[in-house]
Amino acid sequence: MYFKEKTVIFYDGEYTLATETHTSLYGQTLHYGYGVFEGIRSYATASGAKIFKAREHYERLHESCRLLGIPLNYSVEALTEFTYEVLKRNALEDAYIRPLVLCDPNMSLINGQPTHVFIGVWGWGAYLGEKLLNLRISSYCRPHPRSVHMEAKACGHYVNSILATSEAKREGYDEALLLDCDGYLAEGPGANLFFEKDGKIFTPKLGHILPGITRATVIELCQEMGFPVEEGRYTAEDLFEADGAFFCGTGAEVVGIQSVDKKTFHLDWPDSLGARIREAYLNLVREKSAHAQAV
Repeated sequence: MYFKEKTVIFYDGEYTLATETHTSLYGQTLHYGYGVFEGIRSYATASGAKIFKAREHYERLHESCRLLGIPLNYSVEALTEFTYEVLKRNALEDAYIRPLVLCDPNMSLINGQPTHVFIGVWGWGAYLGEKLLNLRISSYCRPHPRSVHMEAKACGHYVNSILATSEAKREGYDEALLLDCDGYLAEGPGANLFFEKDGKIFTPKLGHILPGITRATVIELCQEMGFPVEEGRYTAEDLFEADGAFFCGTGAEVVGIQSVDKKTFHLDWPDSLGARIREAYLNLVREKSAHAQAV
């Protein structure tokens, strides 16, 4: 699914076949989850492949490395150049992009040195699909922000996501919704949450969630479209009383939510602000809207 016999990747300064690239079974990232990654998308546009917000993603990769004490010796500009070359060598325009910074063999619990950089690309539709989602509020919560750097996109953080998603799917739901350690709404296992009430958009504030780049884009779009946005701490009851809700993320893009714990919303999805935001987002990333270059 992710690679074929002739798939080309970037690894430590070279373009090589995925099938011929190897890494150590003793790496600190494999054993302890001590690594960082990004999820990025490229879109086919009238002018060719366009990586959406490449700078913002690679700046966040650098920040994640800084927070975790992981060296990263390539600049944002170099990483962007490598990524366009990997897309070209795989003849892809609409693609999902996965950069990963992983650490050398190291069985001690100290910062790993040195590191390796991988960039892979593959064709991948919307991560959560196109249909409206039925969510379950997870029995798992997001980690306490004093236990980890929640703003870092660290590999190990996603064990929490795997547990939550697997639990939700076992019980017949499409995806999970996690609360924070204090019982307030946080985010999905791999996407940020927005909901609407009386013509206003609400989203959990930063601190207990990943500061998503798609989340920031949605807030920018709301400002352009005249939709008031409030960031705060909200309860599940606030969500149950909402008119509508949606998830957003690079993998998921913008996807509507049908129900949470089998409770549906007041508005049908086509009548919601979320549906309009989804349309504006898809137009933006494919450069089909007048404001595509401005956001």
